[in-house]
Amino acid sequence: MTNQNLRLIPLAAMEKILKKCGADRVSDKSKSALKNRIEEIANEIGIKAVNLAKHAGRVTVKADDVKLAAKS
Repeated sequence: MTNQNLRLIPLAAMEKILKKCGADRVSDKSKSALKNRIEEIANEIGIKAVNLAKHAGRVTVKADDVKLAAKS
């Protein structure tokens, strides 16, 4: 299984998000596009958060690491 096919976030969750934002109908391609972008952003934040924890001499990533990583 390649990294592209790894399903970390279910497509049903993407549909719920888009409908909560006001969509009446949601295409499969729009669910996939949103899922892919959210996972890309989450991966970027995750890498930054891990690096912040390592820089602080910790192996545990804390909520503050994620919050700070998301800001940059």
